[in-house]
Amino acid sequence: MKIEEQVSERTSVASLARINLTYLARHGRLPNLAAPKTFTELVQWRKLHDRNSLFPILADKLAVKDIVTDRLGREWVTPTLWSGTELPENRRWPHPLVVKSRHGCNQIVFVKSGKEDWAKIRRDAVVWAKKTYGFWLDEWVYKHIPRGILIEPFIGYRGVVPVDYKFYTFNGQVVFIQVHLDREHDHRWMLFDRNWRRVSAVTQDDDPPAPRSLNDMIEAAENLGKNIDFVRVDLYEPEGLPVFGEMTFYPGSGLDPFDPVSLDKLIGAEWLKAIAAMTNESAQSSNRTPSDYGEQPEAALA
Repeated sequence: MKIEEQVSERTSVASLARINLTYLARHGRLPNLAAPKTFTELVQWRKLHDRNSLFPILADKLAVKDIVTDRLGREWVTPTLWSGTELPENRRWPHPLVVKSRHGCNQIVFVKSGKEDWAKIRRDAVVWAKKTYGFWLDEWVYKHIPRGILIEPFIGYRGVVPVDYKFYTFNGQVVFIQVHLDREHDHRWMLFDRNWRRVSAVTQDDDPPAPRSLNDMIEAAENLGKNIDFVRVDLYEPEGLPVFGEMTFYPGSGLDPFDPVSLDKLIGAEWLKAIAAMTNESAQSSNRTPSDYGEQPEAALA
């Protein structure tokens, strides 16, 4: 079934029940889906109602590379060593490398030493490719991404997974940056504003230094996130050079709590502000006449 045909699909009772129950279990309360105010509630609302046909393309880890190359340049994109639906029987690429699904999250294996069990990795990849990711969390985007597997070179330094910078982008403006540390062993994260001031709770970790290419990364995230009310753009900075990771439309499926809890409403307010701004822009655009564009009416088509 084509994505366009799914745009008008109805919200099922089962989806509504699952969303309410999973949210209650993680946050201790039911989400306000009639008038969402917090970020985590807005993620649930998006699951139920937002059927933007561009989202599956941007969330596709293979297809999005063409878009990033076009907008930012090839140097931002990690090359694809191989892609397909079933891993080859024998590994033929030099390590270190990364095996991951193109259509889901948290489906990834790091091959660093070359001594990893390739047969097991193949079996795991078969399971990934057979299943539609996100069904039980009602994440509509993923069922419209072709199932498949990617192999990429490992972009960390000396076998260490790079720090993950996640840019919360609202209508093309970065407002918050989530920093993920030591994702392999002792995963933890903290939240900063765009001026690199911590807004999440104090932890045992000192504030990490801002990436050297922070301004370039913000500009890149805003380029990729323009005309989208909210998207999280994930970037890395291995060896001081910014690299694109992926684009995410349901961070944590809206089930991860914030610390402090007040951040949930603060971030939600930015999302609501972006929706309002885009709605006003659309209304103003639809009311324009050719004379509004002066002597160049073709500008109305831009």
